[in-house]
Amino acid sequence: MNALKKYGPWTIRAIISFVFFLSAIAKLYPKPSYALTSFEVHQLEPMGIPLEIAAYLSRFLIGIEFAIAILLLLPFFLRKIIIPATVLMLVVFIVELFYEIFSSGNQGNCGCFGTLIEMTPLEALIKNVISVGLLLGYYWLDKKEEILSFDLRSRAHFSAIFNVLTVSIFGVFLAAPIRREAPTTAPVVPVEKTMEDSVTAQKKDTAVSVQLKNADTSKVVKPLEPKEVLSGFETLFPNINKGKQILCFFAPGCDHCRATAKAITALKKSNKQFPPVNIIFMDEEPELIPDFFKYAGSEYTYSVMDIIKFWKTLGSGKEVPGVMYLWNGNLQKFYQGIDKEQFNSSDFKKVLNKRFS
Repeated sequence: MNALKKYGPWTIRAIISFVFFLSAIAKLYPKPSYALTSFEVHQLEPMGIPLEIAAYLSRFLIGIEFAIAILLLLPFFLRKIIIPATVLMLVVFIVELFYEIFSSGNQGNCGCFGTLIEMTPLEALIKNVISVGLLLGYYWLDKKEEILSFDLRSRAHFSAIFNVLTVSIFGVFLAAPIRREAPTTAPVVPVEKTMEDSVTAQKKDTAVSVQLKNADTSKVVKPLEPKEVLSGFETLFPNINKGKQILCFFAPGCDHCRATAKAITALKKSNKQFPPVNIIFMDEEPELIPDFFKYAGSEYTYSVMDIIKFWKTLGSGKEVPGVMYLWNGNLQKFYQGIDKEQFNSSDFKKVLNKRFS
C-alpha cells in the first residue's frame, strides 16, 4: 500500500502524459500540414465547425495536448489546476464521442491518434473514461495540499504554466502554418456529386433504350456507351469527359499514392488501349512531383490543387490514394484509401473490360 501511494501518483501522471503526447504527435503524422487538414476536414468539419475556424482550432487543441503532456510532469498546481483542466478536456471528448456514437454509430476512425493509430469512437471513449478514472485515483493516492496565493513562488509557477501553454500552442502553428487558399481554376465537385450525376445520366440512357424497344419490337437498340456528361473536372483536364479516363487524387509524398501510381503504370504497359491517366496532386510538397513520376515509371498529365479544396473535391470521409474511372464523364468506379476500398489491379482489369449496359 505504501509503495502504491509512493509510486502510484507519478505512474498515473506519466501514463496520462504519454497518452496526450502520443495523441498530439499522431495528429501531425506523417506530415503536419497534410495531417492537420485531414483532421479538420474529416473530424472537425462534420461537427459543424467551418474550415476557416477549424484550421485554428485544430492547432490550438494539439498545442493544449502538448502542454498537458508537459505540465503533468511538472509540480505546478497539479491538484488545483492541471489535473482538473485535463479531466474537463477529457469529459468534453467523452460527451462528443457519445454524441458521435449515438448519431452515426461506432464507425470509422475517431481521429484521436490521427492515422497513426486508428480507433473507433467506442475504443476512444473507453480510453478517455479510463484516463479520467486514473486521474481521479490520483487524488486518492496523493493528498498533498496546494495553496493558491500570489506570493513570488506562486507567481513563478503561474508564469511557468503560461509559458508552457504559449510555447506549445505557437510551436504547433510554426510547425504547420495556416495556408491561405491559393487562387485556382480547379472546381470543387465532391465525388458524391459526380456519382449522382453519373447514375442520373445512365438512367436516362436506359429510358432511351426502353423507348426505342417499345417503338420497334423487332429491333432493340441499346447505347454502346454512356451518354457524355460533365464530370466537373473539365476545367482542369479538357478531355476528361471524352471516352474512358482515369483520374487520380495523390499526395506527392504519400508512399501509398506512389505505389498505386506504379501499379497503374504496370497496367498501362500491358494494355495498349489503357485509358489516359490524369492526376490531381495535393499542394503538399509539390517539389516531390518529379520524384513521384520517377518512382511511378511514367509521367502523366497533372494539376496541383490547394489542400483544403483537394479534400473537399475528394469527398467527405475519403482518403488518398483516390482513383476514379470515368467513361464519358460518368463515374464507373472509385477506389480510395488503403483499406477495403483501395485500388486493386485485378479488380480494375475486370471493371475496365466490363461492357456498358
